Amino acid sequence: MSDTSPADPVAEAFESERDRLRAVAYRMLGSHADAEDVVQEAWLRLSRQGAATIHNLAGWLTTVVGRISLDVLRSRRAHPEASYDDRLPELVVTVDDGAAPEDDVALADSVGLALLVVLESLRPSERLAFVLHDLFAVPFDEIGRILGKSADATKMLASRARRKVQATERPTVVGREQREVVQAFLAAAHRGDFEGLLRVLDPEVRLTVDTPDGVVVILGATKVAAGAATRVATGAAARGRAVLVNGLPGFVSWREDGTPLSVIAFTVVDGRIVAIATVIDPARLASMNLPDPG
Repeated sequence: MSDTSPADPVAEAFESERDRLRAVAYRMLGSHADAEDVVQEAWLRLSRQGAATIHNLAGWLTTVVGRISLDVLRSRRAHPEASYDDRLPELVVTVDDGAAPEDDVALADSVGLALLVVLESLRPSERLAFVLHDLFAVPFDEIGRILGKSADATKMLASRARRKVQATERPTVVGREQREVVQAFLAAAHRGDFEGLLRVLDPEVRLTVDTPDGVVVILGATKVAAGAATRVATGAAARGRAVLVNGLPGFVSWREDGTPLSVIAFTVVDGRIVAIATVIDPARLASMNLPDPG
């Protein structure tokens, strides 16, 4: 709920920007709750600043939202194993029979999940540069001022992020190479092969686990390989089958009594796994339309 007053011209000007600012913050953070908090903090800063000294209110607010979001992203990386209220987006699970998924209804949703998980895998500065420039047309010199970098350095950050994102936008979502990378990951995890896991994990890989208590995030190949990846594969090794999760290569596992244990989706870019999205929340799993065990 807004604390602004419609009778106040500054508040009215802010309200006219609220939806756009919320969209910027959500793309930056991937969390509706965090986005709302960031926008409200921007309002508080505007209230203290006073609009009279601001020549371009929209630009000033975008800069403030960008800086606050950047602080949140950096804090997450410093304390990655935190739990968030936001769940992963809706997941559509279909059998992976090895065919091209162009005609599958899940393909329409696949880019959305792939974009989300790839954005989450970017470094904070890369994500800010890409989101603000490519999605909201903020000039590089303005983004550079937020980051404390030159416009040219900011362009390079955005370009690096763009290459990762573009790899998720190709219509052939799952190819042989992606399947082989995922199979290598599962095999290495089953064997407890730490070096084998590191070979297929991007150094900045992000593991997101949807649990009954919220979403837990683990960052970095070493941490994922040391513990989380092994736990992921433990369930997959018992009774499971390859699937497509919103068009991404994935795996579903079941307990011996037939109840689902986990759903896993992998995002593979340039031969490395950059993100793993996992659902182990029994209530969420029960609500999903899963295929029968293979």
